Amino acid sequence: MSKTTCTYWNALAQDQQHRWHWLEGLEGQVEELLLSSDPVSGEFTRLTRFQPGAHTTAFGATVHAYPEEILIVSGRLWDGAFAMWLETGHYASRPPGEVHGPFRTDVGCLVLDVSFPQRSGSIGA
Repeated sequence: MSKTTCTYWNALAQDQQHRWHWLEGLEGQVEELLLSSDPVSGEFTRLTRFQPGAHTTAFGATVHAYPEEILIVSGRLWDGAFAMWLETGHYASRPPGEVHGPFRTDVGCLVLDVSFPQRSGSIGA
């Protein structure tokens, strides 16, 4: 099996708003739109949209046992683990075990996220 495919469509168009879903525990703050996924490997590509004023402080930092790539499409996002603002155009290729977050934003932020759970590795101490 491979990742799902589709023809061109505008994920940010107003008539596509019904495809967005709030992240559990972050309703009203952070939502996601799954663009492509592979149910066998778990690999996925998604957009994550942080509303202005959103913060994930209550959840603390995050770490995955797999690599992921992110691109800030628009807006800006504070990453507490790195103590820096990620702004439009910032890109990261995170190795397994890299701590990131918690996040907050004042103006909102749109993030493209590609995750590779099938490439899990030891996250070490």
